[in-house]
Amino acid sequence: MKDPYEVLGLSRGASKEEVKSAYRKLAKKYHPDMNENNPLQDLAEEKFKEIQWAYDEIMNASSSGSYANSYNDNSSQNSSSGLFSIRQLIQTGRFNEAVRALNGVKVRNAEWNYLMGVCYVNMGSIGQGMQFVQNAVRMEPNNFEYKNFLSQILNMQQTYQNRAYNYNRSSSSVDCCTQLICADCLCECLGGDLISCC
Repeated sequence: MKDPYEVLGLSRGASKEEVKSAYRKLAKKYHPDMNENNPLQDLAEEKFKEIQWAYDEIMNASSSGSYANSYNDNSSQNSSSGLFSIRQLIQTGRFNEAVRALNGVKVRNAEWNYLMGVCYVNMGSIGQGMQFVQNAVRMEPNNFEYKNFLSQILNMQQTYQNRAYNYNRSSSSVDCCTQLICADCLCECLGGDLISCC
């Protein structure tokens, strides 16, 4: 497992302010939005996730004691590496496995809620996923990754609502049937058959 301080380019004795400053600088540089047209976009996204992990690792450890102690503590190291391996499951689209692994984690911190939310959203349970992500944001209101994902969920819901509203306003089931019959007639005129029963 990588040393989170090394990932952020810091020495082990760095203060919280130095950690935050290094995180902001690197997160801005490697954020997916800043690398949209970059041919190395995938690498930048991986680096961004690694930076986010390092920051969370240091901040979570510093809130429970010194990082050196928690880094050598086996239970802390196992839960951290567990969440890191769960992130890898999520990145490869193995959401059901990730949920099973998350259910086995005892520490239900902000990252746990965020990862659970990501899984549920990607499995189609947007409402349930949003609740987990909202919990993560409440627990760590300054975490850019969590807030950004929550914003994406809210935008997605708004888009779906707008589409449903516009669809219901502009068409009805009668219009749909009429359009299908017209399309079938056109196909038959050209030698095809869209609806075989008509």
